[in-house]
Formats: sequence, C-alpha cells, structure tokens
Amino acid sequence: MRLVHLADLHLGFRQYQRLTPSGINQREADVAATVLRATAQIVDLAPELIVIGGDIFHTVRPSNPAIVHAYRVLMQLRDRLPDTPIVMVAGNHDAPRTAETGCILRLFREIGVFVADAKAELFTFPQQSLAVLAVPDVPGIDRPPLLPPDGFTHRVLLMHGEIAGLLPAHAASADRAAIEIQPAELHAEQWSYVALGHYHVYREVATRAYYSGSLDYTSSNPWGELREEKEQRIPGKGFIEHDLVSGAHRFHPVQPSRPLLDLEYVDASGMSAQDLDSAIKARVDTAPGGIDDRVVRLTVRNVARHVVRELDHAALRDYRKRAMHFHLDTRRPDPLPRRAGDGSGGRARRATLPELVAERLRERALPADVDREQFVTLGMRYLKQAEDAAMAALPVLES
Repeated sequence: MRLVHLADLHLGFRQYQRLTPSGINQREADVAATVLRATAQIVDLAPELIVIGGDIFHTVRPSNPAIVHAYRVLMQLRDRLPDTPIVMVAGNHDAPRTAETGCILRLFREIGVFVADAKAELFTFPQQSLAVLAVPDVPGIDRPPLLPPDGFTHRVLLMHGEIAGLLPAHAASADRAAIEIQPAELHAEQWSYVALGHYHVYREVATRAYYSGSLDYTSSNPWGELREEKEQRIPGKGFIEHDLVSGAHRFHPVQPSRPLLDLEYVDASGMSAQDLDSAIKARVDTAPGGIDDRVVRLTVRNVARHVVRELDHAALRDYRKRAMHFHLDTRRPDPLPRRAGDGSGGRARRATLPELVAERLRERALPADVDREQFVTLGMRYLKQAEDAAMAALPVLES
C-alpha cells in the first residue's frame, strides 16, 4: 500500500520582473513546469494513494493560468491513475481569511479529488481498508483530536501546519502564520503515516511523520533553504513515497526549472571599490555552471556604504542582464567596540537598544528584492517613533 506525499506547490508564485514571451511571470512559469515534472514522476510510480499537504496555490485568489494549470495536473493524475484516491487539504496560502469567501480548492471536487478546505474531514476507502483524516489550515478551525479511527488497517493523517519548535529562523514568513501543532498532539506512533505541509524542506518530525517539503523554491528566503539542504545533505526539492505495509520510505528529488546559485561570500574588509569589483568578477567568472539564466545571490560582508556607491555599476547591470536575477547582498561592518579611555573603564559595554535592533535587522533573512539598508533605516525610524511616543506618555513629575 504505497502513498505519495507532496505539498506546497505554490502555483501562481511570482517573483522578479522577467516575463515569458507569452507575458507570464517567468518564475510562475518555472514553478508550473516543475509541478508538471513531478506529476510525470508520480504517474510512473503509480501509487495507491496521493496526499497533498496544502498551499496548492500561492495566493487565495490565484490567477487564471494558475487555476488552469492545477486543473490540468490533477486531471492528468485522475486520468492516468483512475483507481488512486487524491486527498488534499487547504494550506494557509489557500484558505480565505473570512468565512464568506469560498476556497478555490472546492473546484477540484468536481473532478473526483477529495478536498478538506473549511473543516477537518475523514475520508474512508473501505476497499483498501484505508482512512485519511484531512485537517486544513483554517483560522479558528474546530480541530478534532488527532487520533486515528478504529476499523481500518491503514490510517493516514494529512494536515498543513507548523510543528511547534521545529522551524528554523529562515522559515519565518510575513504571511499569516500557519496553525501551530504541539508534537504530542500528532500521536504519530498511532498512525500508519503522518503527511505534513507548510515547511519547505524535507524533514522527519517523528516516527512515520514527515514534511515532504515544497516542489520548488517559492518561499521568501530560498537561500536559507539551500543552506539547510546542504547541511542536512538533502538533494533539493521533491516528494515522498512511503509504503504503509513495509514501511519502505523514499524521497524523490524533482529537478527545479530554474537553478538557484548562492555564490561564496566576499569579505570586503579593507577593500577599495576597485578591489571589490575584482572580487565580484572573480566570483561570477568561476560560478559553477555560470550565472546565465539563473537566480543568483552574492553576499558581500563588511562593506562600507561609500564603497558600494563607487562600485562598477555597469558591470553589475551586465550580471543582472545575464542572470534571470542577480542579487548583490551588501552588508555593512559591525559597529566597532569601545576602546579603553572612552569612559567605560576598559569594561565591556552593553549594547544599546538601537544597536541591538539594528544588528538583528541586518541579520534577518530578506527577500531578494528588498534593499537591506532601506529595511534597517525604516526599522530604526519605527523604533525612534515608538520611543518618542513612550516618552510623551510619561507623567510629568512636579517638584
């Protein structure tokens, strides 16, 4: 009894300003092509069950091309695997924020897909002695106890959400937070398999409980995902094949349509603008596979603002023209510590609140198209406004 578990397709995901000849955002087209490749791999495996752990679309109101593509993909699975049930749940990107707004996933019930979009639902398949408890990520949902039903040989829990304490800092999102689940709530040892969606990196949570990860790099910080995949020796994005009888488990990589390349960082300490131009050129010229048509990031640490202004911007424009997207992530030096004789008596000085906030803002993972210095400046402005408001609210003490 083999199932395939995939999640976080994010069809309709858009990024950067490049368009295809037909006028579709290039990254949207890339993700659609990746999902199509994954579909072909799943058809070849011919599993007995397919579960999709949410975030089928990137937005609650996806574009028409995204809806059509999802329909084609699911129809291909239905036509090629007519005896294989497909069960999906809504993720936080799919679920509307208001009850009166319908969820687009309901459309796929018309072609025989089992969809849980507004409440938890138990789908049963008596011929296979199979039950799937599907729990969508819906604000204010009345979530039932996550316990398997009696009377079935194979019992699968499918849900979209965040296992408390699991996600690393780079996975933090500006989107509405997913529902949080305590690890003990899963009762993972009682299920045949627990299929999770939301976290974009393949990961084991507990016995027979897994995040499949996303099919492509569709988060606000793909560079953190690349780093984690490298550290954990995970071969990129993909989906899971799991046998509910034997326990055989396999992660199937899916080749992304647009490779991402995070170049080795440059430490610009003591460099002039000309020195840094040469170092950047060396990184670009020796990039594995080159930078052409790829999404590329080069981080430069310890670089002063005036050095960035004096860089060869014609060369940078050429890199951006060659790559699908080229992001030069420049980071200023850390503030120098106080020296003896500055009034601190040689003791270590505690950082001020503005210094701590600025440091955290400089370390925070950002989308590739967000200027870090503007981000830090805006954050410091908000902090100053908050401090001024707090001071104004203090009572006046009379002598």
